[in-house]
Amino acid sequence: MTFYVYMIGSKVKNKTISYVGYTNNLKKRINLHNCSKGAKFTKGKKWKLIYYKEYKSKNEAMKNEYKLKKNNNLRKKLKNENFDTPTI
Repeated sequence: MTFYVYMIGSKVKNKTISYVGYTNNLKKRINLHNCSKGAKFTKGKKWKLIYYKEYKSKNEAMKNEYKLKKNNNLRKKLKNENFDTPTI
């Protein structure tokens, strides 16, 4: 089974905020976030996919999700480079 680590972004008062997660169904998960049925942090905002990467195992995806969540410099770089360009 394929798993994805993803980062979504949303504009709030001219500031881009981001959320990182993992899933085995990327399109469905993004739709859940945008329907306010995703994580509590993501409710009530319009989210855009700005980064994703595919992994062959859930364990590998979870490890890399944790790394991306903790690496603020990489998250900032990805937001600046990819927010205005679609990735899917």
